[in-house]
Amino acid sequence: MKTKFKAAVLATVLAATAGLAGCSSSASDAETISIVGFAVPEAANKAIADQFKKTDAGKDVRFKTSYGASGDQSRAVEAGLDADYVHFSVASDVTRLVDAGLVADDWDQGANKGIVSRSIVVFGVREGNPKNIRSWEDLTKPGVEIVTPNPASSGAARWNALAAWGQVASNGGSEKEASAYLDKFFANVVALPGSGRDATTAFLGGTGDVLMAYENEAILAAQNGQGFDYVIPETTLLIENPGAVLEEAPEVATAWLDFVLSDEGQKQFALKGFRPIRDDVDFGGSVEGATDPDNPFPPVSHLLTVADDFGSWSELSTKFFDEESGIVTQAIAKSGKAS
Repeated sequence: MKTKFKAAVLATVLAATAGLAGCSSSASDAETISIVGFAVPEAANKAIADQFKKTDAGKDVRFKTSYGASGDQSRAVEAGLDADYVHFSVASDVTRLVDAGLVADDWDQGANKGIVSRSIVVFGVREGNPKNIRSWEDLTKPGVEIVTPNPASSGAARWNALAAWGQVASNGGSEKEASAYLDKFFANVVALPGSGRDATTAFLGGTGDVLMAYENEAILAAQNGQGFDYVIPETTLLIENPGAVLEEAPEVATAWLDFVLSDEGQKQFALKGFRPIRDDVDFGGSVEGATDPDNPFPPVSHLLTVADDFGSWSELSTKFFDEESGIVTQAIAKSGKAS
């Protein structure tokens, strides 16, 4: 099993490296930033890069990029994939690189606590919402088919699963009841694609009735002319995506991170459907593709967070996602979809 895993990581590194080679240029290392990230923010990062190049710090800077499932990308960097800046779905994927000596252990000590982008978990539904999906209870009704990515590779999947479990526990349910809900939830899952972007592609291709998704994925799909309706449940989870500069990265990578966190960087995130990490970011007030473009990020009645409802990623990773005993792992195994 370990041999197969190492082979899979090596294959990921080789494939990603091949992709990077296609984007290479004659620029020196000091003028090139290698970004390795999870698939979902690719469009936003490209928009931010376009603005960064207009600054003194970003003038003549070239970018090499590799995007894929967050866990796979993190393991690829650990295994040797070149990276100056990483943008992952979950903090534990950065922690892996801290443990490997590739990222400083104080990466999350700034005012932003290491977070560069935010979103929430929503339900993507077919046009007109024919199954009348409004609540978490609706997802477990007979005949409702769910698409959500695989927690073994995807950070988006982990946010989705935590939201599903947390909405029970935070509303007075016991841990046993929350776990029972997860069992019913995964019993209705019909596809577990490798990444959040792959899950969106599967849903757009006709699979399932409901897509568990980032809010920004639904907005971006609409911007690309592939829109689907989406529902924000009364209780959902705040998604907080980390970004970090690697220890051996050139100085320009730090300038890039500073720009990502700036008002302009956060504006570009917002215009691609992400909720800015600060409430005072001016993005013009309107976001194309949102259900209500003039109120693109409505407040959530009951917004869960990892810090308030789960403790930390280091605490929850074993409890929910351990390969043998994790609550989510066991729920998927019971559903018969572990493979």
